[in-house]
Amino acid sequence: MPHRCSRIAATLLWTDLDWTRKYLKVERQLQRPDGNGVVFVPTKTSYGKRSVALGAITVDVLRAHYERQQRERVAAGEKWVEHGLIFKTGIGTPISQRNLLRNFKVLLKQAGLPPIRFHDLRHTAASLMLNQCVSAIVVSRRLGNARTSITIDVYGHLIPSMQAEAAELIAALVTLTALKLDNASIFK
Repeated sequence: MPHRCSRIAATLLWTDLDWTRKYLKVERQLQRPDGNGVVFVPTKTSYGKRSVALGAITVDVLRAHYERQQRERVAAGEKWVEHGLIFKTGIGTPISQRNLLRNFKVLLKQAGLPPIRFHDLRHTAASLMLNQCVSAIVVSRRLGNARTSITIDVYGHLIPSMQAEAAELIAALVTLTALKLDNASIFK
């Protein structure tokens, strides 16, 4: 069964994107109950429904994607089925998870990257954020985890690498405080 990441990516709408404030609302996921039909359902948990801030470069890439999609729409003519999807087929319909994953693997191969699961993109994003000292609560909210403890349980193995940085920071702060106290007039 395809992972939740691909089901959510397949249901992002252009109306979920706030171009000005640079964020994307995640509000639903896609299900195919009979294998053919498409149903949009709420996210698995209330925390899955969230707004994710986007960087300026990401917004620029999405703008170029939108313009490319408008050209595809014109080229498809009467075959186009409007769903307002950000990620869709060449005729506007939802991408099947099978095709999404197949295309993903082709892109990885073309980029000279090893084969990975689509869900590994989520792990990579979380790892990169944690390794850049983004707060676990911020990472948790971006991922849509119900509790920060879930994020820590899954990605906690990355945090020990930050122990040395924390030790140096505390040593510097304590040393600075000790120097200030040593130079204070009340001790002279």
